Amino acid sequence: MTTPGHLRRRTPRAKVFGLTVHSPPEPMLVDERRTRHGRAKMLLVLLVCAAPVIASYFTYFVIRPEGRSNYGELIVPPRPLPQASELPLVDLQRRAVDVASLRGQWLLVVVADADCDAGCEKALLLQRQLRETLGKERDRVDKLWLVTDSRPVRPEVLQAISSGTPTMVLRVPRDALARWLSPAPRHSLEQHMFVVDPMGQWMMRVPPDPDPARLKRDIERLLRASASWDRPGR
Repeated sequence: MTTPGHLRRRTPRAKVFGLTVHSPPEPMLVDERRTRHGRAKMLLVLLVCAAPVIASYFTYFVIRPEGRSNYGELIVPPRPLPQASELPLVDLQRRAVDVASLRGQWLLVVVADADCDAGCEKALLLQRQLRETLGKERDRVDKLWLVTDSRPVRPEVLQAISSGTPTMVLRVPRDALARWLSPAPRHSLEQHMFVVDPMGQWMMRVPPDPDPARLKRDIERLLRASASWDRPGR
């Protein structure tokens, strides 16, 4: 017996669904993405922390609202203090010194070997005079002599820089120091004084045989510009 067409039950057609199989992300790719993300966050944090410093330098030495010009050469961008493994420091008793201890104060830095020739003595004297002429602001500034060899320092020089507020004297290998500080073309490290901010950033290079009055004005401007975020003492 034949079933009428309108009573026949139609068999539904099978629907075929396409399935795409995705491979799980490779561990190395995941690690690389995390590393990039972590670096981006770290750079953002550093930028936020450095913003007041950058703004103060920009205001006093780039905008120059009074037509002023700086005497020392600004280092743009400032060069941060290297890690301890890259800048090994020891005191005159050969005891290791944590590089982080250089942070917290403005630093006037002189570089010379232990013999300390006439140029070195002149730089150390200028370093001392500059600090003393800053008046009440001098407590925000420290003096640092970086000795680039292992020979004994002349006793008479040590005695001269120990009176009043002593100069810090630390030894550092010359090749390691060159990763942080550098001279102007056709000059040597010993011909300059270097200015380092309280964050440990080298930010100014002083010309050879500097004019004390003009250099003092630079230092005073830096101290005024940083008054909102820098306080005396380490």
